[in-house]
Amino acid sequence: MNTDVEFHIRQNYPWNKLPANVKQSLGNSQREYEKHVLLYSIRNQLRFRNNLVRHVRKDERKYYEELLKYSRDHLMLYPYHLSDIMVKGLRVTPFSYYIGIMEDIMNSEKSYDSLPNFTAADCLRLLGIGRNQYIDLMNQCRSSKKFFRRKSARDLLPAKPVEISVEPWWVAQTGYITEDDIRVCSQAEKKAIDKMIDSGPQLAGAMEYNVVLSLYNRGFIYLDVPISDDSCISVPPLEGFVMNRVQGDYFETLLYKIFVSIDEQTNVAELANVLEIDLDLVKNAVSMYCRLGFAVKKGHAFSTEQLHPTWKNAPSVNRLKSTMDPQKMLLSWEQGSPVMEGGSSATDTDTTSLEDQDTASVSSLSIPAAPTKRIAFLFDSTLTAFLMMGNLSPNLKSHAVTMFEVGKLSDETLDSFLAELEKVESTAEGEAQRYFDHALTLKNTILFLRYNKELTQDQGPDIPNIGFPLDMLRCESLLGLDQATCSRVLNKNYKLLVSMAPLSNEIRPISSCTPQHIGPAIPEVSSIWFKLYLYHVTGQGPPSLLLSKGSRLRKLPDIFQVYDRLLITSWGHDPGVVPTSNVLTMLNDALTHSAVLIQGHGMQGHGETVHIPFPFDEEDLKGEFSYSNMCVHKALKKLKEQVDLEHQCGYITMLNSNNRHRRRASDSTECRGDTHLGGGIDTNGSTESFELVTEENNGESKVKTDTPSSEDEWVPLELCFGMPLFSSELNRKVCRKIASHKLCSNESLQELLHSSRKLSLKVLSFVQSFQDGSQSSDLDSGVLNPLSQPPAESGVPLPALNLIFKDGQLKEWSGRAPPPLNISALQKDQPT
Repeated sequence: MNTDVEFHIRQNYPWNKLPANVKQSLGNSQREYEKHVLLYSIRNQLRFRNNLVRHVRKDERKYYEELLKYSRDHLMLYPYHLSDIMVKGLRVTPFSYYIGIMEDIMNSEKSYDSLPNFTAADCLRLLGIGRNQYIDLMNQCRSSKKFFRRKSARDLLPAKPVEISVEPWWVAQTGYITEDDIRVCSQAEKKAIDKMIDSGPQLAGAMEYNVVLSLYNRGFIYLDVPISDDSCISVPPLEGFVMNRVQGDYFETLLYKIFVSIDEQTNVAELANVLEIDLDLVKNAVSMYCRLGFAVKKGHAFSTEQLHPTWKNAPSVNRLKSTMDPQKMLLSWEQGSPVMEGGSSATDTDTTSLEDQDTASVSSLSIPAAPTKRIAFLFDSTLTAFLMMGNLSPNLKSHAVTMFEVGKLSDETLDSFLAELEKVESTAEGEAQRYFDHALTLKNTILFLRYNKELTQDQGPDIPNIGFPLDMLRCESLLGLDQATCSRVLNKNYKLLVSMAPLSNEIRPISSCTPQHIGPAIPEVSSIWFKLYLYHVTGQGPPSLLLSKGSRLRKLPDIFQVYDRLLITSWGHDPGVVPTSNVLTMLNDALTHSAVLIQGHGMQGHGETVHIPFPFDEEDLKGEFSYSNMCVHKALKKLKEQVDLEHQCGYITMLNSNNRHRRRASDSTECRGDTHLGGGIDTNGSTESFELVTEENNGESKVKTDTPSSEDEWVPLELCFGMPLFSSELNRKVCRKIASHKLCSNESLQELLHSSRKLSLKVLSFVQSFQDGSQSSDLDSGVLNPLSQPPAESGVPLPALNLIFKDGQLKEWSGRAPPPLNISALQKDQPT
């Protein structure tokens, strides 16, 4: 649907008040506009009254029936904001609604994964049906078909809701109650119903606890979760969240947007203002979080006089775990143990209530409770995958799920997160070691950035120097917000952004002038273009060929013939080292759907890479070049003149393709990061590095002699801004340099702002200079396929020309060999 049309429907514009251009887009048809109004209203579960749909559809009941059918067919969440209509008018309770959905998907023999995440979580809360239970029901349903007495899906589904958790501040309202219903009620239940009918809705906490549950289970009452303008909520680590799929309907999109934007200091009205979203919609979303147990409302404590005595033994927190068998909380990617085992844990104690969290974190760190701006540590989904897959600690997965689904871990929950990271062992076997290393380095990074007085020594005499709180934000979740909204959210809450390094090429990094960003300044700085810019300004780098999408190679270019291993980067994906043999077919296959960068890596097995942390210390820049003193490399001296390495942090990867030096422990100096011999440079550990092929070095690296290291053998391979998590030693060095160079001081951040802008302009100018001027920069994405440009690189121009870097120069590559070689026509590698 046209966004202009949606806007005018949302603003209740009747046909006669529509602008001419909007009417024209609808073919000047009022009937077409009315169709759009009805469809928009149903999709967005709008109330009939006070909305434009009341002029289009006269029958209110029929409209709500259509809305309910659409919601059920599309597996949407129950419209709790319309409970007064749904329960009182149509007598459709949340329980009966989800029973209908379950019946539909069972009859269609769909998998459990077809349920969207939030819908699956609500089904689990009300029906007690999780993944394992659904599989069991489907097996029963199928087996019954083999016998004469066939059971329908409805017969196998529960007859009444499981016992749910109810908070005392929720409001009980009467549903659709008949005289027959009253007859089966106990005296206490009749009394409660009479009070609600006579005096209106009642606080659940003022009623007898068992009566509330009994009436709710029978559908005689429904529960509202009231949220006011000044309500504040906290989001503890998720329990019982079902990771199935994202559907993309209006409410689910809103839930994810608010998840990553909300914090404990911002009330609902302020949040709606920052996001520029209707206040009622934000209230509906926050109410849903509280209902599902994914959020806790602040400041709703009941006095003993208000609270009915029967509530004293009732569950005090609305958590799925408190009433559900842990087996029912299995997440979609997990086949073994549940997310939470019974018994006490860090998350049990630290997320019971917000007040407890505040007290725990404040007392342990002796910090004032006054709200202050924070540091944001930006990570991508690679990190959450490592924390989920590694089976690192029993309760770490609930935090990892929160990091992925909410997109945020706030400072208030970091104490329990750190407690879980403390339990991670330092050694593991094989591939698991990478997961353990990331977890331990992440712990050290959090401890370094969070409330570090060293980072904030220039706060002024009136402000106590306690450092800054730290929030962790997932880049992909922030990118779900439009750019202006994302900027408002970041500026409201944060003083500084710090990215992990390297960020996956599969995402677009966050661009931010203010707050300042220690990380890639613009998406181009985290793309293939920046590698070429690095080689261009230093005049050094491995032989590299960037081929535009649609090119084809008849043979491997001569510059790569001497190499045993090539580094291949498919556009929008992480790099991988592959053997030269048989690479041609795979390259041509990749070029059909993507631009590809080919680079020489190792002449005998894998090349050797060394990571050099920056900013450089004065001592680093003294002395002659050696294997243990790479900071004085001539390429790095040139790079320092072109790129500000003093007010940023990160690392430069140097490559030696000759691979004649073995790793020497005695050489561990500041200018040597971790040496990687035979592991490629897949530093963030993506298993999708180069989707065509990846191959390990099968013990090919021979014992090498300690011959002197030549400066000419080493060339810069890449430069990454941010804090590395793949190596604890490199991370430790970068942390030390951040503190010693005072990168978080106001003066340094101001310099960073200017230098980031300069670098951005230089890189953008560089990219533009190597584009075909007569064609648009997006030409190679293909006119016939609007989806051909990968989402990860949206906004980053695709190469329109084939470019080659060799002999210190970057230039266009025609695909032909140089004329002096006089090779035969068969060897002309012209791309088609």
